[in-house]
Amino acid sequence: MDLSAVMSAQDKAVTQAQVNNLNAVLKSDGIKQNSLGQDDFLKILITQLSYQDPTAPMEDKEFIAQMAQFSSLEQMKNMSSGFDKLTGTLNLNSAVAMIGKNVTIASGDNMVNGRVEEVTGTENPQVLVNGRFYDFNDIQSVR
Repeated sequence: MDLSAVMSAQDKAVTQAQVNNLNAVLKSDGIKQNSLGQDDFLKILITQLSYQDPTAPMEDKEFIAQMAQFSSLEQMKNMSSGFDKLTGTLNLNSAVAMIGKNVTIASGDNMVNGRVEEVTGTENPQVLVNGRFYDFNDIQSVR
């Protein structure tokens, strides 16, 4: 979308000043922002609507397209969260299946052999082998 067709020079200057202020705050807080999130998208849309020329408002098609993009962004965020939960559940199920089995675990430069006695955790399960807990992802082999 070409903002110069929708915003006047004064409106663009105000918007640019707001962006610069936000970037200054993020930089002073030591936060590095590499991508825009859901809240940023809404702020930009609200700013754009607030400073549009009333004699030449944003076309319905553009507004609908931006709302569709926002909806897609929200759904992708929800899907990502769902995949994270699913991955955690799968890891936990796999770890529970290891109870009573002999495993080899990579622990630093050493390899630890032993029987899995217990599993703790949910998304990042730990297995108890030889009286010590190890990350489930460190299991190298199962016997």
